[in-house]
Amino acid sequence: MFTALQNPLTLIGRLLLAMLFLPAGISKISGFAGTVGYIQSGGLPVPQLAAVVAILVEVGGGLALIAGFGTRVAALALALFTLVATFGFHNFWAVPADMAMMQQLMFFKNIAVVGGLLVLAAHGAGAWSVDAKRGA
Repeated sequence: MFTALQNPLTLIGRLLLAMLFLPAGISKISGFAGTVGYIQSGGLPVPQLAAVVAILVEVGGGLALIAGFGTRVAALALALFTLVATFGFHNFWAVPADMAMMQQLMFFKNIAVVGGLLVLAAHGAGAWSVDAKRGA
């Protein structure tokens, strides 16, 4: 039974993962100054460059997941990006107690997303993808 569902489930999984990244990247474009300010508040160096990199990774990676194009590389890039962002912006161990619970939820949600992206990187985009059509 699950063999018959493998391709539709993989497509749905790719689309759901992309729903996290593509809108976030687009909102960073429309709110670029706010994005730079948020990155700066996290203490990262060169916040303008970091914002551009975040936009490229989120929009490019999100579109790649939707199309199933370069899926393994896109999933790895998004996993690394998410891991770095998680430790940089959801450090629940270093925030006041009244903020710790929300940051801990965000931290572990992102860790789970990284896990899903790694599974996608390991198994590929499935038959319903540009990768499959190209024989990649």
